[in-house]
Amino acid sequence: MSKHDYQAPDLLLLGEEHVRRYQETNGEVGYIWNGVPILLLTTTGRKTGQPRTTPLIHARDGDDYLVVASMGGAPQHPQWYLNLVANASAQIQDRSEHIAVMAHIAGEDDKAGLWKIVTEQWPNYDVYQSRTDRVIPVVVLSPSA
Repeated sequence: MSKHDYQAPDLLLLGEEHVRRYQETNGEVGYIWNGVPILLLTTTGRKTGQPRTTPLIHARDGDDYLVVASMGGAPQHPQWYLNLVANASAQIQDRSEHIAVMAHIAGEDDKAGLWKIVTEQWPNYDVYQSRTDRVIPVVVLSPSA
């Protein structure tokens, strides 16, 4: 498969069911999804103040975790991204490890290199970007003290 080919993901484990199984098994079920690693990102809802947990493909850049606000190339940003813009403090679960993180959106200077890392992990991101006029953000999740 070339870098720009689209491969439809297997959607058997998705959304709330994915979160539940991942949490119950400390990632034994759900950490690998369609051949790529998944983390659980818990943000604070910007309107409700309630915790919101989302399973996301991730890549690593040193100690940082990289996630992509692609939503499959939809015209709007995903809710988890909007929550992070409102409150950059979040939690991730990487298998059994729970980590407090601070989020920042990759700037233009950093994005090209980070985009290469995330598309090596999930080449579909290039296809998703081609589906939308919005610039799909790369979010850097850095462990906080």
